[in-house]
Amino acid sequence: MSGHADVDQELWDEFHRIVNMTSRELSEWLRTRSAGEHAEEFPDESGSQTGQHVLHILSKRRTDLTEDDERVMRNVVDRIHAERGVDLEPTAGQSNWRHRLMTLGHDPLKEAR
Repeated sequence: MSGHADVDQELWDEFHRIVNMTSRELSEWLRTRSAGEHAEEFPDESGSQTGQHVLHILSKRRTDLTEDDERVMRNVVDRIHAERGVDLEPTAGQSNWRHRLMTLGHDPLKEAR
């Protein structure tokens, strides 16, 4: 378990700007992605580990974040910017690209917050 992190306002704001899916949308998406032909994972275990971590971060206050949360937030911000660049205007693309970003909480068809 990692200790408390003092996440700076800039990271907090950027994370919440580019993670443009609500916790409900992300939760539903992770469950949908994990549903198989014969079985479905438990809701709190569905989706990727990073996707689940993003979901948990969305339910926290900035003062409650851990060092692990901060690491995931930086990773998600970096990954989404690597895929999208700085221009986050709604963009259609191949479905696998969109689905990969949605697993991180970013729907490229929606406006950034």
